[in-house]
Amino acid sequence: MVTTSDAPTRPIRSLIPARLDRLTWTPFHTRLVAGLGICWVLDGIEITIAGSVGAVLSQSNTLHLSATAVGAMATVYLVGEVLGALFFGQLSDRLGRRSLFMITLLVYLVGSGLTALTWGHGTGWIIYLFATRFIAGAGNGGEVAAMNSAIDEMIPARYRGRVDVGVNGTYWAGAILGTLVALVLLHVLSPTLGWRLGFLLGPGLAVAVLYLRRTLPESPRWLLMHGRAAEAERTMADIEARITASGRPLPPVDESDAIDIQPAPASYRTVLRVMFVDHWRRAILSCGLMITQSFLYNAIFFTYALVLTRFYGVHAANAPIYLIGFAIGNLAGPLVLGRFFDTIGRK
Repeated sequence: MVTTSDAPTRPIRSLIPARLDRLTWTPFHTRLVAGLGICWVLDGIEITIAGSVGAVLSQSNTLHLSATAVGAMATVYLVGEVLGALFFGQLSDRLGRRSLFMITLLVYLVGSGLTALTWGHGTGWIIYLFATRFIAGAGNGGEVAAMNSAIDEMIPARYRGRVDVGVNGTYWAGAILGTLVALVLLHVLSPTLGWRLGFLLGPGLAVAVLYLRRTLPESPRWLLMHGRAAEAERTMADIEARITASGRPLPPVDESDAIDIQPAPASYRTVLRVMFVDHWRRAILSCGLMITQSFLYNAIFFTYALVLTRFYGVHAANAPIYLIGFAIGNLAGPLVLGRFFDTIGRK
């Protein structure tokens, strides 16, 4: 097996990209999206659960956190996501998409599960709580990096826009699920037990998804970029066999559609050069869109419940109700409008 470090530097001429893009939508693609896209659902669950139970965690019979600590808990999770995306994203380029989206899901599962075991007050337990939120965030950040890369590399080009928008929009499905679960747990169970079970919802789903992901192949495009042409060919043939077995005919691919691919390991230096030298205008636009969305839109969820309870007199157990309508609208947008990204255009 050829590794990243000893991959050949000569170009590889291949039809694999054209063979991937000529595929129609099949059950294989549905399983791929379901197995990988779950990471955004988990992220929505995590952030919404944390926001919904924030007011409860400030009560004396739970963790007795200050408002500052509740906000900091969300900040630590976000820092973990950023650093996890950078760290695991680099590993995803070096070790493969399949290896990383198994590892990152396990990291998230462990981190969020440990959050539910926070058992006392005091500085030591707050440090423990923050550490577990960082680990959960790092796992989910790495999930996004590996998942988006795998989906973009394996979904046919004519479906890619709507799939990207739809998968990223499932964050709000997780937000709705997290809100409903938090609402039930905080009303039916005692606050001491309810918030813990809330943080176990995501890991419970993650365990089920681990089994589904075991059947997903490595990205043939990633294999080609690392000089592993023979393995890429076997993986592509396996994908085509799965599709023909489901009764879907495969149209032939013309030899003129072959392209030359230069195997090259990615590095932070390469990424920075591509972003801020080769395509700096696109990088500035993308960063601007993401930063403004994070600061001016998504961030309201982190302390939403705390604002409602502290300034508007909403009972802590009822605070999740006010998240549902907002989340439903955000989920409907990508599902209804996503197809226009492939028909009308991105801009």
